Amino acid sequence: MSIRVVVADDQELVRSGFTMILEAQQDIEVVAEAGDGAAAVEAVRGHSPDVLLLDIRMPVMDGLEAARRVCAQSSCKVVMLTTFDLDEYVYDALYAGASGFLLKDVRRDDLVHAVRVVAGGDSLLAPTVTRRLVADIVRRRREEAAAEPAPDRLDALTAREVETLRMLARGLSNAEIATTLFVSEHTVKTHVSNVLSKLGLRDRVQAVISAYETGLVTPGTP
Repeated sequence: MSIRVVVADDQELVRSGFTMILEAQQDIEVVAEAGDGAAAVEAVRGHSPDVLLLDIRMPVMDGLEAARRVCAQSSCKVVMLTTFDLDEYVYDALYAGASGFLLKDVRRDDLVHAVRVVAGGDSLLAPTVTRRLVADIVRRRREEAAAEPAPDRLDALTAREVETLRMLARGLSNAEIATTLFVSEHTVKTHVSNVLSKLGLRDRVQAVISAYETGLVTPGTP
């Protein structure tokens, strides 16, 4: 079964370029294109794609609002696109529900890989975006350090689930976590599902954010 994709960007050349790259793959089908955020939301409603490639800066309705609506109203996975890796909306885009974040100058193979990874239920961030995200989280934590501590959200997790979350935040795949914990990949998938459910998170990206926000993992942790 093909991965159904909607490509949304206000630049026609960018849309057509991404569409050509994706349509060349036997397992990917571009079912619609959109030139603004509102059209992207309607395209998702009308075509029920697996993945939406969405420019973060869009006319009529910006990419952030479009991502919020798509993620709230459907199971479609959203990959945000931007020209700049220091885009001030990275953090908000991920909280809006985006499962991936890529730069528009992404290589052909990396774009295809991103669509397949996100469609498969995982999350993907460009390395420079990941560094930006972690730095932003650390900054926010420092600003909030003087405030009254919030309840420990990790209390709801078992010890094994906490360890799984820690490894997710370090970028380990399910297979790598399984090897480290000496369990099956099926067991790891169960732990990951429990972590997301108990913490009220949409996907692995938000799990990474939560791990840093709670201090479970800090930058530079091996």
